[in-house]
Amino acid sequence: MPGTNLTREEAQQRAKLLTVDSYEIDLDLSGAQEGGTYRSVTTVRFDVAEDGAASFVDLVAPAVHEVTLNGDALDPAEVFEDSRIALPGLLRGRNVLRVVADCAYTNTGEGLHRFVDPVDDQAYLYTQFEVPDARRVFANFEQPDLKATFQFTVKAPEGWTVVSNSPTPKPQDNVWVFEPTPRISTYITALIVGPYHSVHSVYEKDGQSVPLGIYCRPSLAEFLDADAIFEVTRQGFDWFQEKFDYAYPFEKYDQLFVPEFNAGAMENAGAVTIRDQYVFRSKVTDAAYEVRAETILHELAHMWFGDLVTMEWWNDLWLNESFATYTSIACQAYAPGSRWPHSWTTFANSMKTWAYRQDQLPSTHPIMAEIHDLDDVLVNFDGITYAKGASVLKQLVAYVGMDEFFRGVQAYFKRHAYGNTRLSDLLGALEETSGRDLKTWSKKWLETAGINILRPEIETDAQGVITSFAIRQEAPALPAGAKGEPTLRPHRIAVGLYDLDEASGKLVRAADGRIELDVDGELTAVPQLAGRPRPAVILLNDDDLSYAKVRLDEGSLAVVTERLGDFESSLPRALCWASAWDMTRDGELATRDYLSLVLSGIGKESDIGVVQSLHRQVKLAVDLYADPTAREALLTRWTDATLAHLRAADAGSDHQLAWARAFAATARTPEQLDLLEALLDGSHTIEGLVVDTELRWAFVERLAAVGRFDEAEIAGEYERDKTAAGERHAATARAARPTEEAKAEAWASVVESDKLPNAVQEAVIAGFVQTDQRELLAPYADRYFEVVKDIWGARSHEMAQQIAVGLYPSIQVSEDILRRTDEWLASAEPSAALRRLVSESRAGVERALKAQAADAAAQP
Repeated sequence: MPGTNLTREEAQQRAKLLTVDSYEIDLDLSGAQEGGTYRSVTTVRFDVAEDGAASFVDLVAPAVHEVTLNGDALDPAEVFEDSRIALPGLLRGRNVLRVVADCAYTNTGEGLHRFVDPVDDQAYLYTQFEVPDARRVFANFEQPDLKATFQFTVKAPEGWTVVSNSPTPKPQDNVWVFEPTPRISTYITALIVGPYHSVHSVYEKDGQSVPLGIYCRPSLAEFLDADAIFEVTRQGFDWFQEKFDYAYPFEKYDQLFVPEFNAGAMENAGAVTIRDQYVFRSKVTDAAYEVRAETILHELAHMWFGDLVTMEWWNDLWLNESFATYTSIACQAYAPGSRWPHSWTTFANSMKTWAYRQDQLPSTHPIMAEIHDLDDVLVNFDGITYAKGASVLKQLVAYVGMDEFFRGVQAYFKRHAYGNTRLSDLLGALEETSGRDLKTWSKKWLETAGINILRPEIETDAQGVITSFAIRQEAPALPAGAKGEPTLRPHRIAVGLYDLDEASGKLVRAADGRIELDVDGELTAVPQLAGRPRPAVILLNDDDLSYAKVRLDEGSLAVVTERLGDFESSLPRALCWASAWDMTRDGELATRDYLSLVLSGIGKESDIGVVQSLHRQVKLAVDLYADPTAREALLTRWTDATLAHLRAADAGSDHQLAWARAFAATARTPEQLDLLEALLDGSHTIEGLVVDTELRWAFVERLAAVGRFDEAEIAGEYERDKTAAGERHAATARAARPTEEAKAEAWASVVESDKLPNAVQEAVIAGFVQTDQRELLAPYADRYFEVVKDIWGARSHEMAQQIAVGLYPSIQVSEDILRRTDEWLASAEPSAALRRLVSESRAGVERALKAQAADAAAQP
């Protein structure tokens, strides 16, 4: 029995046998307001290479009523099992299949998700099909290389809107008949159905006209900043069409902000779905607008890379995601008029740190991962697939040249439009335009796992003049359990030379203070630096061209420790902050020293995204990486600093809001908690700080977690904010309360029941796990190991993954948790995907133990 899995071998066999022509899909969603199931009728036309061959079509449905193959009725009881309908006795040439089924609305964010807005009691639907969930809505051949056209007919309730990949038609008697799509893969088809609010515009340039739409629920309409979203979208259209030299390939471009979305967004062709938390109900910092813009551009880039040209199989998922990530950030950095020309700072600060963390887990894998089946790919939307891949693409652009890179991409799109490709197709195009042999580069960068470390080796004479300079490359052992061997790689990097400008007090790179070179092998000499006076700071991988851990020489480290906040440019600051964080995670820098470094430099940090990352990293380090005997003192020191910065920040600034949130996350003394209450009830104010809806909830959740607020206060706050977001915040606050009863109630709602929607389950887990409540939560470690395998087998992937990762006892940092995890891994016989997630969580505890030991050893 295959269950709901599909292997690569099965997909390859099916692709050899079948060529799919078209789908006609008729869905009766007229009962969506009530929920339950809906009628799904699918007609598929496809060609078969061999007479008499057998295959199967994919479907996940509560009931199948009819299966008709080439006019012959097949018994559903005989041919439908698990997620497949067997197709025996196929004809050579054209075949026609008709399937009539009842499919189910979901509340898990997979398939056709149904959500009821508490504001208007209306149902809102949207589909989410990547990786294998179109089969939850209509019968299909669920693999990316069996492209076809899709014609949707949808019956919907009166007054609703239906949006799909093709332009929205005028309905007749509440039936919407869409034109067929171009040839696309199943996973990027889409339907968004409900009484959505919409705003429309058009992208026009050089005779081209593309209708643009933005959709959200009416309860969010007052917060929808459509003009700002259209502006970013138009910049993306301009920049991508110029760089790709290929016109936008679909008839219109809709962006739909939808509720309870599991990911950031999804690149459905011409109908992109985006989590509606990106419609900001309250004040957010510019970092949030930058991240939203990157998401918008990421999905737009996918219209070409992923939708127009699609990977043959999921082992090239990384190329889809890495390309979209790289080009979206490049667009922010280089597009004329962009609000975020510093986007590579954000990339270094957030994406790169995600990649470095993922690449040091026992599950680390080559960028081009072996994807044997669907279970493999479902856990592979990770920091290597997105962030390391994008980092390596940035390295490739530096290696071949940006113009040559995009000329290769242009040839690739023209050659493979509406088709499927492998990595070799792109690399071949890039070799043609750049003249570089990329086979060795590809083997070392894409087919091996792990991170290199680059260290400077410098010698100076008595006058401080550099006599020799070299870069040493190391390939540390891979994490225990990881497959592969350590590998030295070719790196294209810049070396930056920084000196203190006496007039401004800033660390500035000299006009001739940048040397770009290829680093290869164990030791690479840099003769260009010989004879130059030694600068204050020598920074390897300046401009962040390559993917590597970087260490500073002793002299540079001393200057950076004292003056990290004084770099004139944000990118070298971000690189040094990232290096310090990396050293803290590796136990090379004690947590107490990392805290001191942050407190000495964060006041000068102008980049709000970096500031907010530092907030998160300090809190994590003190909670998990500090010597437990010193933890409370360090938390006190940090909390006092957050309050001091909150009071000192410019009124109404992004920094003020960020410090308010940091303070709320850690407030602990009676006086600090009194202040949170006073800010909530308005008896105390801080000039410029608007305690709006989202900030109120941040305060309420903290006050609940420390026992100040209970059900009455939480319910009172929900009465002020009776929205879906308010429901989630209230669920978090209830689960955060420091009582045995609250924890038991939260645990039961997630583990013993499967009724919670995805977003509410996520909110409950977030509240349940509180680092201040280790003793209260300790008994749940054993319970986790008792239930996690059964939950993995019983729940959908998204719901099970939330539980497997979110409820693992990560805050119980002890040898005992490592031992219990090892015993479970040895005896439970988990699936490969579940084993991977639990092993990754175990690695976090192991890392925390080492960091705690390093912090204890640094105690004066």
